[in-house]
Amino acid sequence: MTNDPHPESYDVAYAGATTLRGQLERGETTSAAIVEQLLARIAAIDVAGVTLGSIAARADDALEVAHERDRQRARGEIRGPLHGVPVVVKDNIEARGLPGWAGSTALRGRASRDAALVTTLRESGAIVLASTNLSQWANIRSPHSTSGYSATGGLVANPWALDRSAGGSSSGSGAALAAGLAPLAVGTETDGSITCPASLNGVVGLKPTVGVTSRDGVVPISHSQDSPGPMARSVADVALLYGAMVRESAPVPTPARWVDARAWRTGHAATDAVFDAVMAQLRSSGLEIARGEGGLPSAIEYEDELTVLLAELRDGLDAYLAQRPGEGVSSLADVVAYEDAHADVEQRYFGHEFLVRARDSGGCATEAYELARERNVGWALANALGPVLGDYDVVVSPAYGPAWKSDLVNGDNAKYVSASIMAAAVAGWPILTVPMGLVEGLPVGLTLVGRPHSEWTLLDAARQVEAVLQRHSSVSTPTWRNADRG
Repeated sequence: MTNDPHPESYDVAYAGATTLRGQLERGETTSAAIVEQLLARIAAIDVAGVTLGSIAARADDALEVAHERDRQRARGEIRGPLHGVPVVVKDNIEARGLPGWAGSTALRGRASRDAALVTTLRESGAIVLASTNLSQWANIRSPHSTSGYSATGGLVANPWALDRSAGGSSSGSGAALAAGLAPLAVGTETDGSITCPASLNGVVGLKPTVGVTSRDGVVPISHSQDSPGPMARSVADVALLYGAMVRESAPVPTPARWVDARAWRTGHAATDAVFDAVMAQLRSSGLEIARGEGGLPSAIEYEDELTVLLAELRDGLDAYLAQRPGEGVSSLADVVAYEDAHADVEQRYFGHEFLVRARDSGGCATEAYELARERNVGWALANALGPVLGDYDVVVSPAYGPAWKSDLVNGDNAKYVSASIMAAAVAGWPILTVPMGLVEGLPVGLTLVGRPHSEWTLLDAARQVEAVLQRHSSVSTPTWRNADRG
């Protein structure tokens, strides 16, 4: 235990979903006992205490559902692979009884239904414990934004060092896992929004192939890049949650061919040195990992991606808001007007320039959008992913440098990031992040990228990475530094 702020719940907090499921099956604990401990931990850490700010809202019926799962178990009625296991979901995913506000006061009063993926989780027996804070509108608001900040939830802190960023936009999901507030979390990714908080908080995150997991009932940005995905503290737990989300069992693993993308370093010397050391450890363990080259991004790819995302946001958010129950904003133009009228709350620290550009973009029915998307996908496939992947199955690279200091005045300072993130995002390919070590006491992650629908291959590769690294390090829980964050 490393200076845990709520030691009474530590054992449950860091048991993990696979372990908790085994304890439930053996009758060593109950779902009600687990939920009671986690709710007490949330109250002690997230709401009071260090005020982590990772939880948007707690489900009022979580304990009631836990008792029902215990009664079902006693009758031999097991609903599915997550029976009686708690999960938290990002606040841009609708879940009955939880806000689903995407961090914006513009959506207050709009009732949440169960998104399709939440229905699937409930059917698998999961207990929806809470929703998690996020970067507002999944961080598609301003070039000067601060990851992890929203008008409804404030700023999410990083449990490893409370003055550092929890990343974005699935900030609360990553921080809640690292803090031991839940064993499982669901995030969403458009470009880095699972990968980043997984890397910065020292947890595991999988962004599946776009379209594999349902986006029905998820506040949208991009139909070509949005993808909900599982997050947890171990590869086994991510695999458990992913299998439940897509209603699949893990297949028998087959050998995969790996390549180290030499050009996909972060540019942060210490992080890249950790990655090189990890590559040496993996190779010495018997893994054959080729050395690849090529695939560097440039400014034009970023501008093309932004053009695509803003056009798709305009059309997607208009359609989503028009059909969500309740009164209030019904289009992106309404959101811009609302945030201008409530600028003291909605634009306290930074503006919403990207929302304005999206409103004025003309949507997807423009030549600018079509050309940008064509160029962007062409770069991702022909210039970035293709030259590196070649005949291989898995590309391995570092993810991000260590967490930067949160700064609500000047915005993010996320300078160190691998090209793997953007390339996989634009192509819609799966990407998985697993912890690879610490830099000055802060977690850094390793990414694994594969072709579409290779999620189980990536999970098996991540399992091998995790197994090798666990033989070299015992550090897995936060040290809770910098309690007086600025």
